Formats: sequence, structure tokens, C-alpha cells
Amino acid sequence: MAFRPDVTVAAIIERDGRFLVVEERAARRIVINQPAGHLERGESLVEAVVRETLEETGCRLAPAALTGIYLWHQPLIDRSFLRVAFTGSVGDPDPARRLDRCIVRVAWMTREQLAARPNALRSPLVLRCIDDYLAGTRHPLSLLSAIDIGPLPDRATTG
Repeated sequence: MAFRPDVTVAAIIERDGRFLVVEERAARRIVINQPAGHLERGESLVEAVVRETLEETGCRLAPAALTGIYLWHQPLIDRSFLRVAFTGSVGDPDPARRLDRCIVRVAWMTREQLAARPNALRSPLVLRCIDDYLAGTRHPLSLLSAIDIGPLPDRATTG
């Protein structure tokens, strides 16, 4: 069987020692996560993280660097996720923008506040991405390449 992890992106945004996070509904729980979500067909990883940050926080992200690529297996649902994490800066939220339905609130929290609530974190990736950011991990966005090979085949006809 082919291994097909879900490709996700996340924004690791720090301001004055606090990190931009969202409280969101997921699997009948309210959890804390970075602005994050799935890569959609036809978009680049950078486009995806900008879109997800806007949809979940109302803030426009200006990506500056890649902070890590993480492969994580969630045993409870037997799914794997390939997360590409970015850092950058955001402006103030657009008050007229409606956030994704699953978002309960947007907050700025310290690493210590997040670490004090391990059961509320959506995954162990939340703290790992922050720790890598705090360790100074930065890779240029030019590390990522998107190769346009034309229209993607329809999955239903390619098996």
C-alpha cells in the first residue's frame, strides 16, 4: 500500500515573546494549534501557509523563512502528517474578516503557557515547532521549489 501522509503547513509567529495560536474545534475537542492547515491542490506551500493564516486569524502573513519539516504519525487515527512550518510576520487582523468555522479564538501565548497545557495542544508538533524556532532554525524560502508540470491527473482515473 502506498504511503500518503497529509501535507500541512503551519505559521510560527512570535511577537514580544508570545506566539500566535488558535483555539479550534477538532475531533469534538477544543485544541490549541498554530495557524495551520492542509495544502490544497494547485497551491504552493508558501501560498498555503499565507491562506491558512488569513483564514484562521484574519492576519496577512509575510513568510520569511522555513523553520522545519516534520513527519508525525497520529496513532489514534492511524494517519501521518507531513508538516512544513514557516516563520514570518503578520499585520493586525482584519476585523471585517470572518474566521474559519472551527476557530474559537485567536490568542498570543508564551511557550511556557503552551507547555503548561500539554493535553490541550492539537499535537506534539505545536511545541516542537516553537522549540526549533527558539533554537534559531531558519532555512531560506528558496529551499522550496514548485515545479509546474501541467494539469494534475484526476485521482479517480489514475488509481
